[in-house]
Amino acid sequence: MTRYIACLLALLTMVFLAGLPRAASAQDDSTWVQVGALSDRAEAEDLARAFAGLFPETAGFELRSGFFAIVLGPYPPQEAQFRLDSLIRDGLIPPESFLAYSSDFGAAFWPLAGAAPREDPAPVASDLPPELPPELPQETEAEARASEALLDEEQRKALQIALQWFGHYDGAIDGAYGPGTRKSMAAWQAAAGLDPTGTLTSGQRASLLAGYEADIAAFGFQTVTDAKAGITATLPLGLVEFDHYEPPFAHYRAKDDSGPALVLISQPGDQLALAGLYDLLQSLETVPLEGERSLDDKGFRITAHSSTVSTTVAAKLDGGLIKGWMLIAPPGDDQRDGRIIQTLEASFVTDSPEALDPGLVALDEGTRDGLMAGLEVRRPRLSRSGFFVDAAGSVLTTLEAVQGCDRITLDRDTEASVALTDAASGLALLQPASPLSPMAVAEFQPGTRRPGSEIAVAGYPYEDRLPAPAVSFGTLEELTGLAGEKDVMRLSVLAQPGDAGGPVLDATGAVIGMLLPVATDAGPSLPAEVRFALSTAEITRLIAPAGVVPVARDSASTLNPTLLVEQARAMTVLVSCWGD
Repeated sequence: MTRYIACLLALLTMVFLAGLPRAASAQDDSTWVQVGALSDRAEAEDLARAFAGLFPETAGFELRSGFFAIVLGPYPPQEAQFRLDSLIRDGLIPPESFLAYSSDFGAAFWPLAGAAPREDPAPVASDLPPELPPELPQETEAEARASEALLDEEQRKALQIALQWFGHYDGAIDGAYGPGTRKSMAAWQAAAGLDPTGTLTSGQRASLLAGYEADIAAFGFQTVTDAKAGITATLPLGLVEFDHYEPPFAHYRAKDDSGPALVLISQPGDQLALAGLYDLLQSLETVPLEGERSLDDKGFRITAHSSTVSTTVAAKLDGGLIKGWMLIAPPGDDQRDGRIIQTLEASFVTDSPEALDPGLVALDEGTRDGLMAGLEVRRPRLSRSGFFVDAAGSVLTTLEAVQGCDRITLDRDTEASVALTDAASGLALLQPASPLSPMAVAEFQPGTRRPGSEIAVAGYPYEDRLPAPAVSFGTLEELTGLAGEKDVMRLSVLAQPGDAGGPVLDATGAVIGMLLPVATDAGPSLPAEVRFALSTAEITRLIAPAGVVPVARDSASTLNPTLLVEQARAMTVLVSCWGD
C-alpha cells in the first residue's frame, strides 16, 4: 500500500488534469469511475487522499459488501465512459477501473468530515478563454527505457510479480527483463488499451503497481500458520475468516454471500486413505460431477463446476500425511479465483509433522457424517434396493427406483442404464456401464412353497444412509395376492420403503421373489406388516426378452441364519436415482 500511495504522489510531477471540480454526492444516479476498494477504512482514506492530490473530484463511499470504494466524479453519463477510457489509456488509474453508479453507494467517508470544501476557480476577467498550462509530454520508448534502467533489482522484481498477478507473466521472478518479460509488458499494455511497445513508461509502471497493490489489499492476503493442521499458507483474509475445525478439515467461511469459502485439509494416512478421501469429497454437493479429475499414488486434483458452484481441490500425500486445500466459490469470477489458487499454491508449506485428528486413518462410510460436518453431502433423489441376477452384474429392481432419473448408480459409484421395464408388474432391469463381478448372484428355485414358512428380505431400509444392506425376517402368508393374483405372493414382514426391489429368500437361500413397494393408490389401508413380492416365475418370464436367464439353485438344504444373511447381503445392491 505504501508503494501504491508513493506512486500516485509521484504522478503529481508528471500530469496536469483539466476539468471542473465536482461535489462528492451519491444522492442522484450519477456516474462515477471506481478506481479502488479496500476493506480497511484507514487504508481507504490514505488511498483517497493520494488520489485527491491528482484528481480534485475524488470521493469515497461505503459499499454493501463492507468495503470502502474510492471513486472519481460524478460525471455526466455521456462523459463518464470517455473519462474512464482516457485515464486508463494514459496510465493514470488502474486498468481494472470501471464505471459505478450512485445507487451502488452507501454513506460517504471522503472527503473527511470538517475538511474545507473545494472552491471553484475564480473566473478569468478576459474576453479570451483561460490559458491552461501545457500537459507534460509523455515518455518516448527511449525515455521509458532510460527511466527503467534506474530501477533497482527489487523494483524490477516487483513489476514482474504484478505482471504475473494479472496473468501476463509466467517466468521466473528474477528482475531480468528478457523476451518473456517484454512480451508480458506488451500484453498488459494491450489489455489496458495502450500501445503494446513492451516497455512500460513511468506512469504505466505506477499504474501497474497501483493496481496490484489495490488487489492485494482487497484480497487481504496474509500468511497464516495453522499449528493444529501443520500448514502454512497465504490466505485471502479480506474474503474469508476462520470458522471451525472438523477433522480432517479447517473451515474458513466466506465473509459475504458473493465470496468464496476455503477449507484446509490435514490428516495422517496412506495411499488407501488418499483414495478414500478423493472418493468421499466427490460425494459433496460443493464438488459437482462436471470437470476434470486426476488421482495418482502421490495426490489428487479436482476442478469441478456447475451453474451454482465452482470448486478446486488439491491434496498431496507426503511422509504419511495428507494435506491440501479446497476453494469453493460462486461461479463467474474466474480471475479472482485463479489469483487465490495461484497464491495458495505458491505459498503452501506442509513441512510440519502435525495433522488434524491423529487417530483417523482410512476414511470409511462409518465416519462420513463426522468428517463431512459443515459440508453438504450430495444425496440422490431416491434410493431403493435391487439384486444381481447374472454374473455380468445385471440388477433387478423396482420400477419406482428408476423413474424420472437423470442418472442411476449401483452401490453409489457404478453408473447404470435401464435395459427393461414393465409397468404392470413394477419391475425394472438395469445394466451396469461396465461389467461387474458380483460376490453373489440370485439363484431361483422352482417349485411350490409352503405358506407359513420363514422368509428373509434383504435391502436398504433407510436408503443410502446405511453403508450395507440389512436383512429382515418374516413369513410367507399366501402364494397369491389378496385378489388371487398368481404373479405375486403375500408376505408378513416389517419393511421400509428403501427395501422395495430387494430379494425375498427362503430358508435354503433361494430367491423366491422381489419385494414390491407399498401401493399408493386409493385402496384400503393394510396393516404395516402386509407386503407383496413379485414371483420368480413372473420375473423369469419378463426378463427373458433381455437375454437374462436366472441361475437355478440346485440345493434344497436349509442354511443356518448367519450364512443366509451373508448370502442375502452379498447379492443385494443399492440403486440410486439422481436428479432434481
